[in-house]
Amino acid sequence: MERRHKTKWVAVALFLIFPLFSFAQTAEKDHLSKPRALEMQFDSHLNRDNLRNWMKRLSARPHHVGSPYGKENAEFMAAQFKSWGYETEIETFHVLFPTPKTRVLEMIAPVKFTPTLSEPPLKEDATSNQTNEQLPVYNAYSVDGEVTGELVYVNYGVPRDYEELEQRGIDVKGKIVIARYGGSWRGIKPKVAAEHGAIGCLIYSDPRDDGYFQGEVYPKGAYRNERGAQRGSVADMPLYPGDPLTPSIGATKDAKRLPIKEAPTLTKIPVMPISYSDARPLLQALGGPVAPESWRGALPITYHLGPGPAKVRLKLEFNWNIAPAYDVIARIKGSEYPDEWIIRGNHHDAWVNGADDPISGMVATMEEARAIGELVKTGWKPKRTIIYCAWDAEEPGLLGSTEWAEAHADELKNKAVIYINSDSNGRGFLGMGGSHTLEKFINQVARDVVDPQKQISVADRTRAWRIVRGSPEDRKEARDRNDLRIYALGSGSDYTPFLQHLGVASLNLGYGGEDGGGSYHSVYDSFDHYTRFGDPDFDYGLALAQTAGRAVLRLADAEVLPFEFTNFAETVAKYAKEVAKLADDMREETEEKNRRIQEKTLEAAADPKETYLVPLPQAPVPFLNFAPLQNAVSRLQQSARDYDRSASHFAANGQALPAEKKKALNAILMKTERALTRSDGLPRRPWFIHQIYAPGFYTGYGVKTLPAIREAIEQRNWQEANEQVEIVARVIQGFADEIDRAAAVVAAATN
Repeated sequence: MERRHKTKWVAVALFLIFPLFSFAQTAEKDHLSKPRALEMQFDSHLNRDNLRNWMKRLSARPHHVGSPYGKENAEFMAAQFKSWGYETEIETFHVLFPTPKTRVLEMIAPVKFTPTLSEPPLKEDATSNQTNEQLPVYNAYSVDGEVTGELVYVNYGVPRDYEELEQRGIDVKGKIVIARYGGSWRGIKPKVAAEHGAIGCLIYSDPRDDGYFQGEVYPKGAYRNERGAQRGSVADMPLYPGDPLTPSIGATKDAKRLPIKEAPTLTKIPVMPISYSDARPLLQALGGPVAPESWRGALPITYHLGPGPAKVRLKLEFNWNIAPAYDVIARIKGSEYPDEWIIRGNHHDAWVNGADDPISGMVATMEEARAIGELVKTGWKPKRTIIYCAWDAEEPGLLGSTEWAEAHADELKNKAVIYINSDSNGRGFLGMGGSHTLEKFINQVARDVVDPQKQISVADRTRAWRIVRGSPEDRKEARDRNDLRIYALGSGSDYTPFLQHLGVASLNLGYGGEDGGGSYHSVYDSFDHYTRFGDPDFDYGLALAQTAGRAVLRLADAEVLPFEFTNFAETVAKYAKEVAKLADDMREETEEKNRRIQEKTLEAAADPKETYLVPLPQAPVPFLNFAPLQNAVSRLQQSARDYDRSASHFAANGQALPAEKKKALNAILMKTERALTRSDGLPRRPWFIHQIYAPGFYTGYGVKTLPAIREAIEQRNWQEANEQVEIVARVIQGFADEIDRAAAVVAAATN
């Protein structure tokens, strides 16, 4: 019923927006000489049956890092790529991958309760009974430990939740916290808990966020049932992803490794995930204040904060093994520019069977690669080298892609044009994230892919969704802006090492939004679940292959690489306004808070009969000098306009760049993203060198834009904030210099 209602309003929105954009889109299609014969030929080779058959084969057994079936899958995919004409190899890395040896959780007061810590097989799910091969429910990179303490409920376990607890006089020091999934990446929860003195952490899936509150639970419906639990890594990936023992170097067999006890990305306290069936008795036994309304989940209990009287014991021990990770690397060498690489990737490892995460994206990537192989057999050759990658060990923390990127860092900095990523995929709307220098390019691609459900472009359908469902700002932009704004990349998938460590322009693509469900990282992420609720006919698997395939083909054959800078300049200007507003808002909030504290202090002084707990006032927020940043943004905007004007003028004259000018221009364009990096990296996070996009220190997956400035302000480090404004401004000025160099090449060719 809800889906039918959504479809109706999407149709209405499309009727409203078509008149607004038809002229602009027609002009753009003429400019692209659409439809392209090569892309139509590519589409003709796509076969949905391959996606279904490969998914059934790849998800037939659990295939986590180091598992026998993980290796079999890698060998199977390598054989497929070879049969399609690719030069293929399996590159092996040796990574730290702990698996559980001891898992003990029990409530010892006020009553005794022992959670099951298991997901039972279901007769409706053919692979859910493979208990001998399944990894049990656990969090990778939790430390070993045995702790006993009172329980405290901390909502999502993010910094603002601890501020709320502090205001209520609740201290988690020496306690075990229980947090619900959501609000941030899971690894942030034990990190923040440890910073506040907690000795252990439990993470559970609340049915409000991930269960029956959304709809019928599995197997009747798609959503997480009471015994379903979410495995996952809790490594401190905002410091660096990849193998915890080999930061910044490839984890080859003979790589120099840190001692396990010195690995900074391991948790400081033991942590374990549980289902909402196991969490309910623990939460029900809590006393103390009733939780704030926004903290209350959907369990049929009154949510209390604690501490106690619930008291729990948690004991965890792990096998700290080095496991092989198998990256499948397949290449078609470019005919004209073999040292310019178009890289396309998806991971193949899973926590259990992983039909949705990641096989739904992997099979679309494979079919895309197969269809390109068919084009090659007809005599077509890409001008640039195309590299397809099936990454292993993504789930524990982007290990396969990160180790490959670190091992080949120098070569990638010289040769990588772009990295295009996908992960899970399902029915619904196109999601586009990445470098905003590619925003116009990927919008053009999206306008040329037909949505299988609505028979309109996937761009138009996504625009309609934003008009109907988006925030007020999203709605306005969707109506007024020709290009859909792509989202900035934080972390959580394999684009991270390319974009944020090497400065390679990146895109992240995938469909979803109408494939809701609770199979994520559970034994129920299976072929049976996916073919009932994810994308039963693999329509959107084909749509992903068409979308990413067009991007690969256009980039591989482009005479001039399609990087564009006016959208990027507009977006950076938006980020600059946001950080200035952040400082202004904090200043107003601090002044208001201190005013209230002053009132409370006066009340306490005037009333000798009462004792007031009055917090100390905060230091005032100084006025920060954003002028260098604003000046750099203005310069960037002018440089972007100049390049756009030069390129448009050249194209309008119907000229073609001479070969040497074209080569010089592409050499500049493919490395412009590198100009947005600093070798010193971000403060306290040298691995992350990109100055425009990074995962947040306390969000994990969530992006922080202009991260060095934004996080200095959030942490009230005013000296560092001023310093980073100067540093980031210089980076943006340097990027503008590169745009000017590109414009000069075009101008010289015109003259």
